[in-house]
Amino acid sequence: MIKIEHLQKQFDGCTVLRDVNAEIHKGDVVSLIGPSGTGKSTLLRCINMIDGPTGGKIYLDGEEITAEAYPMEEVHRKVCMVFQSFNLFEHLSVIENVMLPQVSVLKKDRQSAYDEGMKLLSSVGMAQKSSAYPASLSGGQKQRVAIARTLAMNPKIILFDEPTSALDPSCVDEVKTVIRNVAKSGVTCLIVTHDMDFSREISNRVFYMDQGEIYEEGTPDEIFEHPERERTQSFVRKEKSLEETITGRDFDYPGFMSKIFEYGFKSNASSALIRQTQLASEELICSLLFSRLRDPFTIHVFYEYDSGKQQMKITAEYDGDKVNILDPEASGADPEDALSRQQTKLSLRLLFSMLEEFGYSYREEKRCPNTIRLSLKKLS
Repeated sequence: MIKIEHLQKQFDGCTVLRDVNAEIHKGDVVSLIGPSGTGKSTLLRCINMIDGPTGGKIYLDGEEITAEAYPMEEVHRKVCMVFQSFNLFEHLSVIENVMLPQVSVLKKDRQSAYDEGMKLLSSVGMAQKSSAYPASLSGGQKQRVAIARTLAMNPKIILFDEPTSALDPSCVDEVKTVIRNVAKSGVTCLIVTHDMDFSREISNRVFYMDQGEIYEEGTPDEIFEHPERERTQSFVRKEKSLEETITGRDFDYPGFMSKIFEYGFKSNASSALIRQTQLASEELICSLLFSRLRDPFTIHVFYEYDSGKQQMKITAEYDGDKVNILDPEASGADPEDALSRQQTKLSLRLLFSMLEEFGYSYREEKRCPNTIRLSLKKLS
């Protein structure tokens, strides 16, 4: 359906896309993932010809849409985009937003456009808001209207440019549900997303983009579980985990707790498990590690959520002499700053009540030779 050959795009001498080659087949649902600034959104805008490429060719059903003589209105009728910022007309009601492209581009009469618009608004759960104006809608509602407006064009291909990134967490699921239904309908979709779980669930193919090119592609299982190339492996590993480095007792504690919440939410962990992860982190770092380590110190802490087991794993690596902070008898680097034996046992008792497994190891050759590994209990 779509064939891309040696696509390039430059802005003011800066190369955003350097040599993109791909084929997208009818009915494919392709997720585009990768670091920010690597050209994912630009690729969508080139496919839609919102931004014409600097070099290379794009074919749609065998016709070169990058050819100078190819009519742009035909491209925009066949290939439609859903933007992260919705792009609704604020002075038009919801139904008028959905009717407009049908009347102006497809040349439908207003009654037919209205009937089709109401049908599509119903399919995305927005029929009851048909007479409302965008200013009165939540972000999730605006995005659902934008999707209905795109569907009204009956496009061959829908491009989703980070469709949930501008939404409040409470609105994300409603938009994902609508996109799932669109994907199941057989429409060819390309989706730029940073939500790895959503990408894995909805796609039959994944393009990992890096440095302006499609660096690796494959099925969701191939990309997320068995990536072959080094940069893909590094990206997937980082996306699956949260890493933080703490170098003093005056670190940004509220910001740290917020990062744990955001990582847990992005990973679809339960709110109870996210809270338990925060509590376990507070006991591990602020009560136990801070009492045993001498300034300046370094703590690397890693979080990884296992969606299959619905379990959070925490690894903490710290420098200094060999000291197992999970052992109540272990002495700290500075005994005068250590918690009392009773306080230490209380913190350990609270931490252990949240754990399914735990362990300690020491490797002298490492910069942070002490390692604590914790697996929190699965919560129903």
